[in-house]
Amino acid sequence: MHAILRHASPAPRSRSLDAIALPASIVVLAVREHARELARTAFPRRRCRLHLTKTSADLDRRLRSEFVDAVIVDAGAATDDTWSAIETIREFPSIPFFALTTMRPTDANTVSRCAIAEIADVLVEGVDDAAIRPLVLRAGFSSRFSRALHDPPPQLRISKPLQLAVWRILVTYAGRPVRTDTIAAAVGVTREHVSRAFGVDGTANLKRLIDLVRLLAAAELAKNPGFDVGDVARILAFASSSHLSTTAQRIVGTKPASLARLRTVDLVDRFVGGRTRSRG
Repeated sequence: MHAILRHASPAPRSRSLDAIALPASIVVLAVREHARELARTAFPRRRCRLHLTKTSADLDRRLRSEFVDAVIVDAGAATDDTWSAIETIREFPSIPFFALTTMRPTDANTVSRCAIAEIADVLVEGVDDAAIRPLVLRAGFSSRFSRALHDPPPQLRISKPLQLAVWRILVTYAGRPVRTDTIAAAVGVTREHVSRAFGVDGTANLKRLIDLVRLLAAAELAKNPGFDVGDVARILAFASSSHLSTTAQRIVGTKPASLARLRTVDLVDRFVGGRTRSRG
């Protein structure tokens, strides 16, 4: 999954998916008021959840406490604290970091250091202002996760139009909780109808598929050296680390600590090997 997320190609999103998708969560580390105002304009409340921070410590707390799609670091007035934040990029390879800069001649060293740190991209004030939101959202965790799993693994035997529509809603949530009635409303059928579409012809039932997608996201996040099991559980809104543990054991037969070393195909194979049905 990690390799897939890094190289997932763009795919058009249907209006229905855009309508039900959760707002992207963007964290911005910026001290300059101009940079903070630019972020507010690029990520309006009706489209995104924007979190403005001023220190690397605040950024770190955000990353470990809630779901984050992407991070923007204001490098236009780089300080030691700014570089401290940028140097954590390798701790969170699943979350793209962007640098915001004025791109003046004096910023050449800043851009060079960002490149060495493997920053996802450099955003230039006054040049990229109108393109910041699409550039960042396209590279965000949710978008890449959804593109990578747009077509369900063949082992799951998901092929009927309603099943495919439901699957694509699940992966749009990128591991965050989603209710069956929310899915049913999005595809225009009753909750009972959408549930009956699964658990037949060799497919898993819907409750198990929801848990599988959540664990695929958990496995991707677990590959980040900066996260421990507790962080992953908190980010994906599991009730506790124990809840994540019992879900991992029930759905893919492994402990959360082992998720990081397993590929998506490994997890799906474990799932289809007798773990596709739940009671009720």
